Amino acid sequence: MSRRVLAILHQAHSTAGKVGAAFAARGYTVERRCPSFGDPLPRDVSAYAAIVVFGGPQSANDCHLPGIRSELRWLEDRVLPSDRPLLGICLGAQQMARVLGARVGPHPEGLVEIGYWEIRPTAQAAGFLDAPTMFYQWHSETFEIPAGAVHLAENASFAGQAFRYGARAWGIEFHPEMTLEMIDRWCTSERGSKKLVLRGARPHQDQVADYHRHAPTTDRWLDRFIDEALLAT
Repeated sequence: MSRRVLAILHQAHSTAGKVGAAFAARGYTVERRCPSFGDPLPRDVSAYAAIVVFGGPQSANDCHLPGIRSELRWLEDRVLPSDRPLLGICLGAQQMARVLGARVGPHPEGLVEIGYWEIRPTAQAAGFLDAPTMFYQWHSETFEIPAGAVHLAENASFAGQAFRYGARAWGIEFHPEMTLEMIDRWCTSERGSKKLVLRGARPHQDQVADYHRHAPTTDRWLDRFIDEALLAT
């Protein structure tokens, strides 16, 4: 069995955070690639135990960007047909949804979710999410649930929080990979700090307090998801 996991990232300084650490703790090597900065995407994905496509500041609709365009084509032509375990996080999930024919775009009232927000399991979420949970979010766009996918999680503002396509592909809007250092970096970056005034963005200090309050729960969810879903199929 392969002991390699492919992590697709979208900024030069991005890391796989707690997701990468969880795989490393299980003895996997995490291979980092960033197509937006010129890294090639593998044509053959059979060598990987799992593939994780992370978030980023781009939009799944940015087909004019070579990196995004190549990822969309790769997901459609190489990854989804391969039946390799796949997790899309935020932008990664939005790219999956778009490839599967669903709409990706902003909230009609201009809402965002930045900081910790509650998501709820749907009636089809057994084994994915057992109870309403506060997860870290950072997005202004979201996905509709693709035709043929199973809707797994929602909340009042953004119905598209998680889906499963087939047995091995999951898209989630929230960020289980977050460390406290990542939260601080996102909130204080030039691009990120400007978003904290948007409707639905929590102040930096509230995000830090919420991290200490909720990260133990989301860390347990991540461990269970990796073991019982992503690597178990």
